[in-house]
Amino acid sequence: MENARTLILGAEQIEWKLQRMAYQIWEQNVDQKELTIIGIADNGLVLAQNIAEKLRKISSLNISIIKLAFNKMEPLTDLPDIAEDLNGKSVVIIDDVANSGKVLLYALRPVMQYIPSKIIMAVLVDRKHKSYPIYPDIVGQSLSTTLQENIRCESDGTTIKAVYLD
Repeated sequence: MENARTLILGAEQIEWKLQRMAYQIWEQNVDQKELTIIGIADNGLVLAQNIAEKLRKISSLNISIIKLAFNKMEPLTDLPDIAEDLNGKSVVIIDDVANSGKVLLYALRPVMQYIPSKIIMAVLVDRKHKSYPIYPDIVGQSLSTTLQENIRCESDGTTIKAVYLD
């Protein structure tokens, strides 16, 4: 028997959420000249690129994007490094779904070798099942689920097309 999927967000709704998230990031960085966006591979990077595109249209921020890739199941293997100097910069870490907080916590690790002026965490969907003391600052959709349910973001590599609960 195949698992039933429930559509949580369609393409149009995702666009609205990303636009709102871009405005929230801009509001929190209106006093900045530069912004570094770190996208957690794979879907977090897609979201980071989409939000950066929206920010470039609404703000005067000089935006750079960094891809952060690591093994989400075993985050201490193959530790990622960030070559760009983040000292004194405002940083936004973006992922598709926040569940336990583990991925966002370990995404902080390479950032903490620097002293950024500000760190903001943004996710498209926050599931509210935190095992780690990490809570996103900017959330597209907050959703209470059971621990057995999963959230899946479907992407074509450049855009998140849909978010499903299964």
